[in-house]
Amino acid sequence: MTPEPANTRSTRRFEPAVLVLEDGSRFTGQAYGARGTTVGEVVFATGMTGYQETLTDPSYVGQIVLMTAPHIGNTGVNREDMESDRIWTAGFIVRDPSRIVSNFRAEGSLDDELESGGVVGISGVDTRAITRRIRSTGSLRGGIFSGAAAGLDAQEQLRQVMDATPMLGRNLSAEVSTPEPYRVSHPGESLGTIAVIDLGIKRSTTQFLVEAGFDVLVLPESTTAQELFALQPDAVFFSNGPGDPAASDRHVELLQEILRARMPYFGICFGNQLLGRALGFGTYKLQFGHRGINQPVLDKSTGRVEITSQNHGFAVDAPIEGVVESPAGFGPVEVTHFSLNDDVVEGLRALDYPAFSVQYHPESAAGPRDAKYLFARFRDMVLNNKKDA
Repeated sequence: MTPEPANTRSTRRFEPAVLVLEDGSRFTGQAYGARGTTVGEVVFATGMTGYQETLTDPSYVGQIVLMTAPHIGNTGVNREDMESDRIWTAGFIVRDPSRIVSNFRAEGSLDDELESGGVVGISGVDTRAITRRIRSTGSLRGGIFSGAAAGLDAQEQLRQVMDATPMLGRNLSAEVSTPEPYRVSHPGESLGTIAVIDLGIKRSTTQFLVEAGFDVLVLPESTTAQELFALQPDAVFFSNGPGDPAASDRHVELLQEILRARMPYFGICFGNQLLGRALGFGTYKLQFGHRGINQPVLDKSTGRVEITSQNHGFAVDAPIEGVVESPAGFGPVEVTHFSLNDDVVEGLRALDYPAFSVQYHPESAAGPRDAKYLFARFRDMVLNNKKDA
């Protein structure tokens, strides 16, 4: 991404911008946020709220996010709602950016936040048409060219888009993980310590683990099995994160060591895909992924439908009915949850090992809270494992 230096808002409000997709389609609009050029995988998020949580979710690194909700930015931005220390998206696409900020919690405007973060965006485009194209063709590489870059030759713009690295086969966890371990302590009497492998964790996830009663030790994604076991945690948690799970063999091997040690394990999103691979199942890239805070999932054990928050472009390839043997030798496994939109695997459980995972985000900032019970389920599994030890 190559943002241009900032200029005054009055002279920049109607600067041109163009979105170019790898299939050659072009959408013209106005510059939004930083000016310049950015390329990445174009994906759409269907939530009507939570744009700040989306922008600061490390799972979106390398992706240009299109918001399907038409009016974005009306509540501004604030420090409290950030899921990390920065915006991670490669670019941002909206139809109608709010001209004013109207919320008592606001500390600034989204436009200014994008500009200060160097995030190139575009507004005033037909986001419905772009979404329909992605739904038809699958996720596409794209580029936003704004300010002076909007005047580049169309073939040069398309060439830059085609030079962008596809998401398939990319290992991105090292780009978003913490460089050093850090601890978040429970304010009262702790039930134990959860070791979190940070593959792109969100602050709300850490918060809910602490609220479940634990001290949380967040570790770099490069942590080895030897280093992990030396810490003697009571359980291990793999976070959400970006990239292709098929390119993360090192994390799969670490998780298999955790399973063999019969250490309790809970994974979400990327952590679900890695559990699937550790158990011997394959993963595959979805046509356009699940992104937004309105994704319906069925919990097979209760028959209850949960409205969930999701952000993933890959999924586990496992049968959603019945109990099957782990191809990697970890005994019987069942799919516990699946998507009611397209039958994608949304949860796994190993029946002979203390391990389960879900594809969605139970911490779910900015809502809903249907799946928050999973943190209590994890707590109970950890306490039962300590009791049986």
